[in-house]
Order: sequence, then structure tokens, then C-alpha cells
Amino acid sequence: MRIVDGTCRQRESERTYIFMAKTPNRTIDKSKLPSRHVSVGPERAPHRSYYYAMGLGEEDIAKPFVGVATSWNEAAPCNISLGRQAQSAKAGVEAAGGTPREFTTITVTDGIAMGHAGMKSSLVSRDVIADSIELTMRGHCYDAIVGLAGCDKSLPGIMMAMLRLNVPAVFMYGGSILPGRFEDKDVTVVDVFEAVGKYSAGKVDEEYLHKLEAVACPSAGSCGGQFTANTMACVSEAIGLALPGSSGAPAPYESRDHYAELSGQAVMELIANGGPRPRDIVTLAALENAAKVVAASGGSTNAALHLPAMANEVGIDFDLHAVAEIFRATPYIADLKPGGKYVAKDMYDVGGVPVLMKTLLDAGVLDGSCITVTGKTLAENLADVEFPTNQDVIYPASNPISPTGGVVGLRGNLAPQGAIVKVAGLAKQTFTGTARVFECEEDAFAAVQMKDYKEGDVLVLRYEGPRGGPGMREMLSTTAAIYGQGMGEKVALITDGRFSGGTRGLCVGHIGPEAAVGGPIALINDGDTISIDAVAGTITLEVSDDELAARKAKWSPRETDFRSGALWRYVQTVGDAEKGAVTHPGAKAESHIYADI
Repeated sequence: MRIVDGTCRQRESERTYIFMAKTPNRTIDKSKLPSRHVSVGPERAPHRSYYYAMGLGEEDIAKPFVGVATSWNEAAPCNISLGRQAQSAKAGVEAAGGTPREFTTITVTDGIAMGHAGMKSSLVSRDVIADSIELTMRGHCYDAIVGLAGCDKSLPGIMMAMLRLNVPAVFMYGGSILPGRFEDKDVTVVDVFEAVGKYSAGKVDEEYLHKLEAVACPSAGSCGGQFTANTMACVSEAIGLALPGSSGAPAPYESRDHYAELSGQAVMELIANGGPRPRDIVTLAALENAAKVVAASGGSTNAALHLPAMANEVGIDFDLHAVAEIFRATPYIADLKPGGKYVAKDMYDVGGVPVLMKTLLDAGVLDGSCITVTGKTLAENLADVEFPTNQDVIYPASNPISPTGGVVGLRGNLAPQGAIVKVAGLAKQTFTGTARVFECEEDAFAAVQMKDYKEGDVLVLRYEGPRGGPGMREMLSTTAAIYGQGMGEKVALITDGRFSGGTRGLCVGHIGPEAAVGGPIALINDGDTISIDAVAGTITLEVSDDELAARKAKWSPRETDFRSGALWRYVQTVGDAEKGAVTHPGAKAESHIYADI
């Protein structure tokens, strides 16, 4: 066999081939890497012919193959810069002695899917993203992965794939959008959603709405507040899968390309050093750190869905209740939209996620011993970070905005499996009102648009859970319209679906068991009294057990309109929101891991 920039020898006793790819500083033994199955030995000549067809030489084929996965597409600004950043990641891989192999996966962008049947596809896409990356990596035997994500579900989806595969991996967020500027203040897309409510209430005219929509989203990048994308970006650093500081810079900044290149180099270090691998990094302590950073930043309730799903990939028990318990015990210190004043760029300008984590670490909130993709511990990564005192975006953990987290778990006879509510920025955290029941979001939104509801109502949106929706839709169009009409603090809304990270107001999501399986939310009647207490952590349907039992006896399951295709298949496999709405058994059922093939 001819060799260029590498060594190959045949062990006569074992009849195996060992390829040693040379990097600038070391050689990497390819004999135990997955890519040996598609690149080493005479029997792989047909496979190598395909690589020659794509312009690779023997030197390239001899190196480790690194998948560079992005969710690039032209669906929304969240994803539009990922292709550019992928090229920098590839350059980093090449510079460190690897051969990058770029591929893309899907995204469903929530801001465009919101408020109609398209949102049923959003949560489903998280699992499709993870599955598609797994299949691409398995099918082509890539040795490692750099994953770049933009919109909400692509972040957990890519991290879930990394944990499932357990090859050396580095995650990188594509960056947030720059804030829009309207009437001398920073605005985000949530301001536009809320302006729809103002328009329906006659508070603004169509010209105002048009002027706002035209300037709210001025660049590439994901939604600018501490909504789901930026929340999960914070998680990527806190949990140790991303390079320190990599999540902060807005998407248009050239520094993102530098971080992408460093991410490509870092994954090659992980290959050369034999780790740490994703499952070495994402331990129970790391998951707890991630939940604490979500709480401290007033992050999205969707983290209580995605963190359990990530835990499932490594076989760790970490459900909604474990997340909620951490939320309750963590100080809320970042004054970010939607509950606060600032956007993601503002947090980046004062030092970003490392500053947030450093004050939590110094206060004893975080476990600094957790290992990260740098090969160092969290505490070692943060050793030189100094907390800036001349700013009010991030408060010291010793002097928080609130002593408890910005997201709270609830439980009670209405939600035996639990529920969750974002309280960051809420002046009132208790509510008792009268149920107004809707069987889907469209009916609720129509009622809100017509102002066909009143102060003191608890709007119940049911049959929107993982199975019942199907797909567990977010309800931002409805909640934002309520807020825009000035009713955000005067009504409550509960659902077995979920909420955008941009939702504000007393909005309770993830109620389980969901209506589709006969959970208590399916048994609510118009006029029932519902009590929500985010301070005590309870949600109660003021109906006797006997009456609920009688209603349950009359209840029968509902059919959805999705009886074939991807949404039908999702219903057959998806589990409860309490456990992350996962679609497979996870690491506990494994008999092998891809990385070990």
C-alpha cells in the first residue's frame, strides 16, 4: 500500500492494518477509530475511490474524519450564518491534522412555525436532528464531530446526538441576532408578537406594526433575548460541551469564525488525547450546573424538557422535578428579556456566560470540578475571569435580583407529573381564577384576538401535549397577544403544551399527564376554579376527587388528524414531558456505543 504523510504497517500475527495519521504535533493512531472501516485496508479500496472523487488525496484519507454538522438553511436568520462558521470549523480541523466532512441537518424555526399547525413540527425536529446526525455519523464512520446550531431545537438536538454517539465532540452556538432599534429602545421579535396583541386591542395601528416588524430583526442570528436558543447556548458552556465564551458573540461578529476554528482544533485535541468524550463530560453534576445557569439567567422553560432528554442519552435520571428543584434553589441574577431589560448582546458585552458562571462558582452554587471539552475543569476554565462591577446586566450571586430561580416547577392534583412556569420579572406569582377551556391553540388565539375573555380567567389550552398535539406546540402567539392587550398580569394560561422562551406572564406549561392520555387537564370544565401558587410550587383544580373520577369515567380518547407520516410516527414513540418527551429508551438500554465500533 502506498503511503503519503502517514505510516502503515501490517501486523502479520493479527492481519490488521494500523494507520497513523500525522498532525503538526503528533501522530494519531487510526486503528481504533471508526473511520478505519471506510478508509483502511485493501478491502476498502471502493470506499476510498469515493473520497478521491471528492478531491481528497491519500494524505487526507489517512487522517481522522471529523463530521462538521450544521443546521444551516434559509428558513430563518437563526441558521443563515452557520455555513460560514462551518468553513472556519473545517479550517481548524484541517490545521490540527484532521479531514473535515461537512453535512447539514434540518431545523424547524419556531418564530416562523409559531401560531399555526407548523409548530407541531418543532419539538419533533429536535429528535429528527439527533437521529439524522446519528445516522450520518454511523453510516460514514466519522471519528468525531463539531456541531454548530442556531434555532431552538437544533441546540439540544445536536448535543443529544453527541451524547448518543460518544465520539470526541465540540458544540458551538451560531450566535444571537443583533437587537433591533425602535422608538429609542432595543427590540426583539417578541416585541413584534406582542404588538399583534396591541393592534388587535386598538392600541397601535397597522403602520406602527409594519414599522416595528421591519426593524426588529436586523441581522443573522437567533432570537436576541434569553429565549430558548440563548438559554441552551448557555447550557452548552455550563455543561462543558462548548469552549468557554463561545456562545456569547452575536452571529455577525467575526469572532464567531475564530471560535469555530478553535472548536475544530479542540476536537482534534480530544481525538489525540483520547478524550474526554461527551459522556465523561455530561455527568449528573454537569447537568445540575446547566440547570443552575438556566435558572440564574431567567432562561426558557424549555430547558426543563431538553435537559432530561440529554440526560436520557447518557442514562442519567434527571427529570422535570430534578430540574425544578434546582431552579428553586438557585439565585436569579441576569436581567435579560423577556422578564428583564437586556438582550444577549448586552450580556456578551459585559463578559458573557463565563462572568455569569464565575459569580455562581464563587458563591458555591456551581460544581467547579466538572471536566469540560478543554480537558480542564470548569473552575480551571474560569480561574482568570473577573466579575465587572460597572454594569447591571449580571448581578453578583451574593446580591441577586431574586434569591430563587427565574423558572419554577409546580405540582398538584391538576399536574401529578408536574408543570413549569417562568416567573422571572413577574410581580405576582399566585393566581386563582375561573377556567376557560379551549381544545386547541387556534381556538384560544381566536378568542384572544376578539378579546373574548375577561380578567380573572385561567385559559386552559389542552390536547397540545407531545402525543395530543401532536408535537407539544409553543404558545407564543397567544401569550404575546394577551400581553400586548395589557392583560398579561390579569389572566393566567395553562397547557399541556409548552411556551416559547419569549413568553411572559403567568403561563404554566408541560402539565402532565397530558389530556391525550386522560390526565386531569382533560377533565376541566368551564367555570372550574384553578389555583396557581408559584411561591409554594402548587397547581390545584378545586374539584373533588369523586367529581374528577366521575368525569374520568365519561372521558374517551380523541383522534388527531395526523394518522400517517412523521407526526403519526412521533406519537407512537414519544414519552411524557416529565421525562423530556423522549422517543427512545436511551443509554440505559444500550448494548454498545457507536464510538466503540
